[in-house]
Amino acid sequence: MTGEPVVKLNGRVAVVTGAARGLGRAYAEALAVAGAAVVINDADARAASEVADRLTAAGAAAVAEPGAVGPAEVARRLVDRAVETYGRLDVLVTNAGILRDRMLWKMSDEEFDAVLDVHLRGTFTCVRAAVTRMREQGDGGRIIAVGSPAGQRGNVGQTNYSAAKAAIVGAVRTWSMECARAGITVNAVVPVAATAMTATIPAFQEHVVAWQDQGTPLPRWLRAGEGFGVPEDAAGLVVFLASARAAGITGQAIGIGGDRLSVWSHPQEVATAYRDGGWSAEAIEAAWPALDRFTQPVGIPAPEVPEP
Repeated sequence: MTGEPVVKLNGRVAVVTGAARGLGRAYAEALAVAGAAVVINDADARAASEVADRLTAAGAAAVAEPGAVGPAEVARRLVDRAVETYGRLDVLVTNAGILRDRMLWKMSDEEFDAVLDVHLRGTFTCVRAAVTRMREQGDGGRIIAVGSPAGQRGNVGQTNYSAAKAAIVGAVRTWSMECARAGITVNAVVPVAATAMTATIPAFQEHVVAWQDQGTPLPRWLRAGEGFGVPEDAAGLVVFLASARAAGITGQAIGIGGDRLSVWSHPQEVATAYRDGGWSAEAIEAAWPALDRFTQPVGIPAPEVPEP
């Protein structure tokens, strides 16, 4: 916790879920550096306490409130802890998540439900509780949900995760409209970073391990070409969206990773055709060649690894 931030969050109170490690910890630390008081949530109670203790020792205001998100009771507890400890709630970052990757025909009901419960229900219950409090306060707020490229484009073996992340971004668009009159902005961040979730990608693994074990910087082809960085690279976007400077930004999915900052498009029609009387299967077959060139690719593009 060094240096004087330009974008300041003094007097603001934030809750970050899944904040004990990886991206969540980077978000919490960056919010604290910017001056916010932070409630550190994680399913791992000891790890959450360690992060809060470390921030407190460095002069920040932080407290741990452990619990696996999903149940409404946990969401209420997080909001109550922020209000009881710091008097208010201004920012919620819904980062908590788990993986249960498996091909469709092998995925169990339990694996599907577990991921949807933490990612999607956990986001819903926490956002609902936070927005309820923010509306009572009457002076706006910031909701920052966490999406994923897998939710934007799909990813093999991640039916549950991709579905949850796509649904979160869809909910963000709806919530941004519902919360606008209350001055509450709602956005999604779509981060790409070296974490336990991405360390197993073969093209990235060598570089992630070198960064984790020796502190070796990630190469430029990863940082710029793939938009793949370390967790701290994604934290500045969360601080910006939490600040007064982002008051006019809402309903967006914003990508961040390494040296890349991007805005994801909303789904929209890219080609249309019309026929008097409507469309039979035969008429669609005849018209399809003109539309076929507009069909969209699926999946996260494979990394473009430079030649050695």
